[in-house]
Amino acid sequence: MRPASYFRSTLLSAAAVATLGSSAHAQTRATSVSSGKAFDFTPYVGYMVFGSLMDGPLGTSIGNAPAPVFGAQLGMRLAPNISLVGNVAAASSDIKAGIPIIGGLSVAHSNLLLYDGGLQLDVPVMMIAGTSMSPFVQAGAGAMRYEISQSFLSTNATNFAGNVGIGADVAIGNNIGVRLMAKDYIGKFDFKDATFIDYEGKTTNSFAFSAGLRMSF
Repeated sequence: MRPASYFRSTLLSAAAVATLGSSAHAQTRATSVSSGKAFDFTPYVGYMVFGSLMDGPLGTSIGNAPAPVFGAQLGMRLAPNISLVGNVAAASSDIKAGIPIIGGLSVAHSNLLLYDGGLQLDVPVMMIAGTSMSPFVQAGAGAMRYEISQSFLSTNATNFAGNVGIGADVAIGNNIGVRLMAKDYIGKFDFKDATFIDYEGKTTNSFAFSAGLRMSF
């Protein structure tokens, strides 16, 4: 074999090895988000902005003040890009009456429990700035339970709530990553359950923005 031909063959072999190694590394980085494990668990913290429970005359309203939210989500993989998810979260917030000019006046305190289940669809893993990221969308249904107290009086109400969410899992290691998510809870506060008054409240949108540590196993 001529020296020039040998040199070209050596370069081609080296390039092939480097390409395969780079592809394997990229694949390893990508699969660190979607590792094929059967389950994932994500404890998270965030902030929740509540919709108005009731709108009255002259611009008045009643609703929960924004508050921190804490929760956890468990996912079970059904197919490569589809998972069954269950979620539970809690928040504590003042119920305020919105009055023009005066502003919001606290009229009671509420502890909220949110629980729901649904499906998650994962978008194929993408690489951004050398980091693997897997966007996803979620949709499901569940309930929001209010425990309302004012002085020595207390009551509770539970209402149905559908939800939709979007987010992304960002890999930080094998089988571990950061989950960023925004979720919209859609429902009506059950005034009859809480006050025995047959009043149908408005449909509200309450938004939860959160970040958590996603662990696959």
